[in-house]
Amino acid sequence: MSRACELTGKAVQTGNNVSHANNKTRRRFLPNLCNVTLISDALGQRFRLRVSAHALRSVEHRGGLDAFLMRARETELSQRARLLKRQVAKKLAEAETTAA
Repeated sequence: MSRACELTGKAVQTGNNVSHANNKTRRRFLPNLCNVTLISDALGQRFRLRVSAHALRSVEHRGGLDAFLMRARETELSQRARLLKRQVAKKLAEAETTAA
């Protein structure tokens, strides 16, 4: 399992530890990943995703998983999240046609 957020694509970064003597050694900055269950209102289902704490805040700010996915770019999303986005878009399109 990769250490990358499924919704934002935030992944491991590399850099240097710098000592007081200015010695530099390589290190890794790991994202703060959390296993969470998010609910899709359009699909009426729960989905377990591995997302960063930052992405979790963004989902809440945008008004839920469906709204986040509709505004997200396909390139940032994981394969599972892309599939989920297509399912939500299809369901919302069906709801629009039946309402109109």
